[in-house]
Amino acid sequence: MKKCSHSLKVLVCLAVIFALCGTASAFWGKKKEKKPAPPAETKKEVPVETTKEAPAPKPVATPEPNVAKPAVPDHVAVVVNGFEIKESQIEAQMAPQLRNISRQLPPDMIEKYKGQLHQQTIERMIVEHLLNEQVVKAGIKITDNDVNNQIQEMAVQQKMSVQDIKQMIESSGQNFDDVKGRIRKGLSYQKVMESSWEGKTDVNDSDTKAYYDENKSQFETPEQVRASHILIKTDPNTTDPNQAKAKALAKTQELLKEIKGGADFAELAKNNSACPSASRGGDLDYFGKGQMVEPFEKAAFALKPGQFSDVVETKFGYHIIKVTDHKDPNTVSLDKAKDDIKKVLVAQKQRTLAREYIEKLKSQATIAYIGSPKTANPQDSAPAAEPEKKPAPDANSGKK
Repeated sequence: MKKCSHSLKVLVCLAVIFALCGTASAFWGKKKEKKPAPPAETKKEVPVETTKEAPAPKPVATPEPNVAKPAVPDHVAVVVNGFEIKESQIEAQMAPQLRNISRQLPPDMIEKYKGQLHQQTIERMIVEHLLNEQVVKAGIKITDNDVNNQIQEMAVQQKMSVQDIKQMIESSGQNFDDVKGRIRKGLSYQKVMESSWEGKTDVNDSDTKAYYDENKSQFETPEQVRASHILIKTDPNTTDPNQAKAKALAKTQELLKEIKGGADFAELAKNNSACPSASRGGDLDYFGKGQMVEPFEKAAFALKPGQFSDVVETKFGYHIIKVTDHKDPNTVSLDKAKDDIKKVLVAQKQRTLAREYIEKLKSQATIAYIGSPKTANPQDSAPAAEPEKKPAPDANSGKK
């Protein structure tokens, strides 16, 4: 495991906040707490960046559906300890997700999703306001340097540059400054909750051994290869898809010819690859079977260290793959896994304590849903009803 306990705690806070509100898009959107060792993994949908989910391709500019505007006249939707949350604020919070989902679902499903998202957003905004009150009360200040250090730490852990992270975020449709804002909130929420964790998150050797014995498959590392690649994508703005594919293929073949002629693979990747790994000479680090799409995986595992492939086509474009190392399957011992297991168990306890902290704030708050079916009388105050909780999924220390 490469993630330090501080990062885990920040992720725990954010995961709890958003899990309580019925959505998993707390931090990077899909980033999850890691387990100590990689079990069998789910197939990745793209053979790039083995440490993260691949960025979605940028869509062709099209007129956006009118999803961000309030469907009803602006009015107060809920009052939290005297603080008004209006429909316009809720709609503004929903807008980015609705824009993304509008490209994937038909209109009738979008309306159904919008209703669910509306309720989730209200609950999330309630929790955030209650936590913000505590942050202000405690006088907690998070500096730009704190946020930048957190991003830098994550970049190092993921073997990426900060620029790589920024590119990944923006190519997935998110705003980098918005993500930095969520990190700032997470750090402030982390600090305000820390005092309630003191003495309650201790983990001993007996706990770690029990976890190891109950989850042995997590400590089995499958066969892995380390590879670099050059990815050439087709131009999404070309009106003729066939012409775009032919152009991309021709460029890939020319690069392959240069490699066979002795050109430096890493330099060609830096100057030509459309993958964020280009800044590292195309290096994808180690990955196992089932992590990459089939054509990429088949080609990579057929190569020996030092060998490179012919042109490999996937739904993401054309690739040239170079394998740089190979690892046989092995099992991580308890002694080596112990420290990482402790971090996971501590994080689990922190998550439980954070959830309890939030529930206590909600139970002590005065929350009135105005014109909501939750309250028969909009003027009556009532504690926020909790939506269905979905446990934050644990990831492993393999590449996601």
